[in-house]
Amino acid sequence: MHHPILLTKTTSSRRTSASTWPNDNKATGACFHGLLASLRPATLILARRIAVALLLLSAGMVIVQPCAGQSGNWTETGSLATGRWFHTATLLADGKVLVAGGGTSLASGELYDPASGTWTATSSLATGRSGHTASLLPDGEVLVAGGFNDFIGSLSSAELYDPASGTWRETGSLAAARTYHTATLLPNGKVLVAGGFNSFGGTTLTSAELYDPASGTWSVTGSMVTARNSHTVTLLLNGLVLVVGGYGDLGVLASAELYDPASGTWSLTGALPMAIFHHTATLLSNGAVLVTGGSSTFIVANVEIYNPNKGTWSSTENLTIPRSNHTATLIRNGKVLVANGTDMFGNILASAELGVRVRQ
Repeated sequence: MHHPILLTKTTSSRRTSASTWPNDNKATGACFHGLLASLRPATLILARRIAVALLLLSAGMVIVQPCAGQSGNWTETGSLATGRWFHTATLLADGKVLVAGGGTSLASGELYDPASGTWTATSSLATGRSGHTASLLPDGEVLVAGGFNDFIGSLSSAELYDPASGTWRETGSLAAARTYHTATLLPNGKVLVAGGFNSFGGTTLTSAELYDPASGTWSVTGSMVTARNSHTVTLLLNGLVLVVGGYGDLGVLASAELYDPASGTWSLTGALPMAIFHHTATLLSNGAVLVTGGSSTFIVANVEIYNPNKGTWSSTENLTIPRSNHTATLIRNGKVLVANGTDMFGNILASAELGVRVRQ
C-alpha cells in the first residue's frame, strides 16, 4: 500500500519556468506545457492569438537547484532569444538542452549550456511548429514529430536534429497529422506516438504509430481504446506504456490504457477517480506513477498514485494549491518537484512544491 505524498511549498522567483534535469525518471524530451488551462481543441487556433497577451514567460528562464534535505532555490539564468510556448525542451547527451519551435509556429531552435548559463541559436526546423513532440534517440539525435502550423494546420511531418552538426533534416512522415499527442522512446529504440488532435475535421485520434530510427519510417500499430489528446504517457519499469486522461471528443477523460510493445495492442487499466487533462504523470523509483493536478470541469489539486502491479489508483494528499499546465519532475534526491502552471482563476503561478514519498 502506498503512503501519502507530503508536500511542502518551496521558495521561487516570480518568473515561471519548467526545469529539465539529467538522470531523472521523466521521459526524455519532455514538453514545456503552455500556460493555458482549459482550452478545448476546437479553440486552439484562437488560443494561440490570445496567448500572445498572456505570455508573461517571454524569454526569461529560472533554474532551481535542489539539495538533499533542503528546499529548492530559484535563481535567474540566461534568457532565450525568443519567447515561446507549446515548444519542446530536450536534454542532449552532452548535457545541453535543445529548445525547438513553439509560439506562433516558430521554426527557430536554441541551445542552453548549463556550464555558462547562456543560450545560443542553432539551425531552424524545416517547418515551424508548436504542440509537437521531441524524443532523444539512442544515437543522440532528436526526433521532432507532428505539431501545429498556423498556415498548414496539424502536421504529419517529422525532422531529426543532429547535435554534432547542429542541423535538421526531414525524415519519414507520420501516417496521420496530429497535435498534442505523446511520444515515448521504447526499450527497443523505436518511438511510439499516440493520439492527438487533427485540425483537419477537428477530430481526436485513437491511432498510434511507431518510428524506426534504422529505416527512418513510421508504421501503424494498434489503436488506443479511446481517442484522446493532451494526455500523459509513462514508460513503466515492466516495459508497458501507460496513457492517462486527456481530452476526447466527448470531453475530459478519466480512463487509462496500457500499450504492450510485444503485441502492439492496447488494453484498459484502472480509471482515475476524476477525469483530467493538462495534468502530469511522473514515474517514481519504485515503479509507481504519480499523477498531479490538471483540469477537469475546474482546475484541481488532486494527487493519485498508480500501482502497476494491481492496475489500480489510490488517492493521496493533495497539492497545496490547484494547478494545471504545470510540470512535475523526479529529482536526484527522490523528491518530486511540482512547479508553476495556472490556478483556478487563470493566474500564472510562480510557486513550487516538493512531494516526498514516505517509505513503506
